[in-house]
Amino acid sequence: MLALLSAMPDEITAVVESLGKVSTQTLGRRQYQVGSFRGEQLVAVFSGWGKVAAAATATQLITTFGATRMVFTGVAGAVQDGLAIGDVVIGTELIQHDMDASPIFPRYEVPLLGRALLGTDSGLRARLRAAAEGFLREDLRRSVSQSSRDWFHIESPRVIEGVIASGDQFIDSAAEIAALRHSLPQVTCVEMEGAAVAQVCEEYAVPFGVVRTISDAADESAPHDFARFAREVAGQYSFGILSHFLRER
Repeated sequence: MLALLSAMPDEITAVVESLGKVSTQTLGRRQYQVGSFRGEQLVAVFSGWGKVAAAATATQLITTFGATRMVFTGVAGAVQDGLAIGDVVIGTELIQHDMDASPIFPRYEVPLLGRALLGTDSGLRARLRAAAEGFLREDLRRSVSQSSRDWFHIESPRVIEGVIASGDQFIDSAAEIAALRHSLPQVTCVEMEGAAVAQVCEEYAVPFGVVRTISDAADESAPHDFARFAREVAGQYSFGILSHFLRER
């Protein structure tokens, strides 16, 4: 069973509307939608916001629905210089930027796992990259309106692979981004859930992949950019990338 999590309700809507023979199960205030999409049996769910919510959702997907692979979509704020709104990041590794159990464990290291960086599955990562590139090349212009692309200056978005940082805070200041760049210079973008899901998948030995669309610069303009981007762009990106992902399996 393929599990699809989204960190944004708007992103999961288009996917659920395209599922065949949908059945819904409500557990822990989450609606898990089970159906088929392009011949693939999957369960789709909004993860909730923050690391605890996302980890609880991921655990439910594995223990109740028997998820054997997990793909997480969502948006993120840019950290790496040169990333623009509409670019796509395929996660290679994830790290909790607010994890600090020192001096018992080194800063950022997940207690009892022995490392800070949690890797994604190479096969899922390659498929997600191909899917994102296919969507941007073939479907972006008909999926996202010209007015939305003009507003966000989405002209020639690109796909990169890199480290994604997660933490229980919405980053919305240049000072916070500067601090993050200083302490974790390898990080490309920041969000609130991915590393927690990666930890659950690591502990249950479930292959995991994550794709994040850059929605803002994680600075003072982020709250305004984030709301409009989620409404007008995020769902189209998520649905389009997933469509290519399943088509290319």
